[in-house]
Amino acid sequence: MKISYLALAASLIATPALAESRGADDADTSRANDIVVTATPDRQQATVMIDRIAGAVEIVPDSAFRNTPVQNIKDILSYVPGVIVQPRMGDDARVSVRGSGLSRAYGNRGIAMLIDGIPLNTSDGLLDFFEIDPSAYRYVEVYRGANALRYGSNALGGAINLVTPTGHDAAPLEARIDAGSFGYVKGQASTGGASGDLDYFATISAQRIDGYRAHSNGDALRGNLNIGYRLSPDVETRFYVYGASTNQHIPGEVSKAQALNAPRSANPVWIAQDQQCNVDSIRVANKTTVRIGETKVDVGVFYNHRHVDHPIYQYLDFTVDDYGGFVRAVDDRTIGGLRNRLIVGANIQNGTIDTHQYVNVAATKGALTASMVDRSKNVSAYVEDALYVTPQVSLIAGLSYLHASRNRRDQFLADGDQSGRRSYDLWSPRFGVLWDVTPATQVYANVSRSAEVPSYDANVITTPNLNAQRATTYEIGTRGRHGAIGWDVSLYRSEIRNELQCLTTAPWAPCSIINAGRTVHQGIEAGLDAALPVSAFVAGDSLALTAAYTYNDFFFDGDTTYGHNQLPGVPKHFLRAELLYKHPAGFYAGPNVEWAPGHYFADNANSLTVDPYALLNLKAGVDIGTRWSLYVEGRNLTNKTYISTVAVAGAATAASELFNPGIGRAVYGGIRFAW
Repeated sequence: MKISYLALAASLIATPALAESRGADDADTSRANDIVVTATPDRQQATVMIDRIAGAVEIVPDSAFRNTPVQNIKDILSYVPGVIVQPRMGDDARVSVRGSGLSRAYGNRGIAMLIDGIPLNTSDGLLDFFEIDPSAYRYVEVYRGANALRYGSNALGGAINLVTPTGHDAAPLEARIDAGSFGYVKGQASTGGASGDLDYFATISAQRIDGYRAHSNGDALRGNLNIGYRLSPDVETRFYVYGASTNQHIPGEVSKAQALNAPRSANPVWIAQDQQCNVDSIRVANKTTVRIGETKVDVGVFYNHRHVDHPIYQYLDFTVDDYGGFVRAVDDRTIGGLRNRLIVGANIQNGTIDTHQYVNVAATKGALTASMVDRSKNVSAYVEDALYVTPQVSLIAGLSYLHASRNRRDQFLADGDQSGRRSYDLWSPRFGVLWDVTPATQVYANVSRSAEVPSYDANVITTPNLNAQRATTYEIGTRGRHGAIGWDVSLYRSEIRNELQCLTTAPWAPCSIINAGRTVHQGIEAGLDAALPVSAFVAGDSLALTAAYTYNDFFFDGDTTYGHNQLPGVPKHFLRAELLYKHPAGFYAGPNVEWAPGHYFADNANSLTVDPYALLNLKAGVDIGTRWSLYVEGRNLTNKTYISTVAVAGAATAASELFNPGIGRAVYGGIRFAW
């Protein structure tokens, strides 16, 4: 869980003595803290705001991942219950929240990914992680399920917002270097500061890795720039620039036998075709925040440009240009003696994908086989109102609307004209209740609708009767802290119609997108953290326990082909747990485990299983305040061979090439220093 979200919120909202102890600048009323005027991503503000949501939400501070060799997004999200991260190779991974996109062999969908509140998904909804620098963020917001209305998202998996530091909370100069097994080396440097009304933060990182598997080497260069200026006490504007250049070889899926008996090998077809994913991208954005009386307004615009050089089963060369804007207003005032919090917003995200497709001749372009221009338009609006019928209980009602259109202009007519247009109009209501049982304990419940439009890789134009995915989710939960123990528990059930599945039909071809009919995703998400003083060696030493358990019960609901079979792709039970000894001088050490007990399936027919596994890891380090830290980690110390992720099929056999093996025994270390 790695968070203390409600305890922090309670200290800001309900305990004036604690607020005063933080200093005069931080002591404020709960309402002012909720809508304080700043575009600066302050974690205390974010914690207060996120804990007004009647649903499963998290904040992961950088203290949870900064003293670790952060290689991919799994190192950030490992201890968030309900989130399953299954690495493929390099920075790429499948992220599934409550079963979102669990059948995809490439890319991700069903999650809105943002950096500083700016969309990272392409305008048709697809998402890759190659552009993300996991060590560049101050904190990460996770909104599970239909709880991401703050950003206008209503996807099944919710939203994840990665927040970069600003000049107000960054060191003047900071550097780190990490290295370890399989040729992994990463260096990063950053600078930040403030002068009067101006502040800035900039970071750049470079990494390379040979890879655990053959043909999985890659490198990346990434940079982030964040500049803010306070125009007046009530107005602040902030500019963001992100750039990335990544190059990654793809080892490909293999059979189960090959994955378990020769886990470092690659698929020979992938090697012969020299399959790769190479992405150059730049993103620019502006967000301006204005306070007008009791109302805070955010207005932003953004532009994302990507060029993707992607030799796979064919050679794909495409350019992505996405642009859009957003406006969001939060009004928090007393009406008729009752506190009322109103959120109103709208988003526009449009884009073009200009694709040229060739025969792949060992990573060189052969004859042209396809060319098209795909345009996406998305306009959404949302409103949510929370009325505090008592100071401790708020009733919440919300509604979102999405108009999406997909327009393809076919430029290669040798195989017929496949131009076309489709549009969708989707409404999603939400109702909830949030009860502050004590200043540090909450109970919540909600019922929400979600909707997802197919992406272009689904051949959304030419596939007949391919519908948008719809879901109704029921959720109850509690979060809080009592003394040294914090918890976060939610139970949910999503009843889905037309679930979008990406089924692998051949190892050398893209998956085929279908609607699965009626399915159910239900489960339990439970997080625990505890800091237990023990004074075992010296006064003040302690044991820190962190655990995240996820129960996934996903199944077809009377499907004509698959009946009530289990949905494939993720383990039914998944546990991450860590126990650290902490010395007051800054030394820490301890084991952690990743455990997926029980088999789960690789296909809808439930004919091929993925074996259970347990990984033993160990980490240790010295963290001397904010100045420097030294850390080392051993991962998969027993060298367990296991399946990390599977490309889902309709029906599979023992020879089906669907599997990506997990990484074997590895050791990583690093050092971080701030001036």
